[in-house]
Amino acid sequence: QVQLVESGGGLVQTGGSLRLSCTASRLTFGSRTMAWFRQAPGKEREFVASITGNGDIIKYVDSVKGRFTISRDNAKSTVYLQMNSLKLNDTAVYYCAADRTPWNTRIYDYWGQGTQVIVSS
Repeated sequence: QVQLVESGGGLVQTGGSLRLSCTASRLTFGSRTMAWFRQAPGKEREFVASITGNGDIIKYVDSVKGRFTISRDNAKSTVYLQMNSLKLNDTAVYYCAADRTPWNTRIYDYWGQGTQVIVSS
């Protein structure tokens, strides 16, 4: 079965940086749109960023534009989220997700277990 494993979360002060990683197995990673979502305490899950298989289409939620960068290394079956200039409201559990097909449906059927990001002042 498909497996997604996130890493890289932790504690950071406002203005700091973290890089999250998500490594996938048992799926056609190189042709699969990947995404990051997050869920803050007491809030619903929120889309953060996505990237198509070849990296030609990248999307971000407005609140992270200019601060976060999504990228991927298909040889390693890994997607990254570089987070800079972190703000208190970036605090959340961050989840990696994979498109249900290799054809960019943006319907995410596969999810990692999440990695915690806590931003403090």
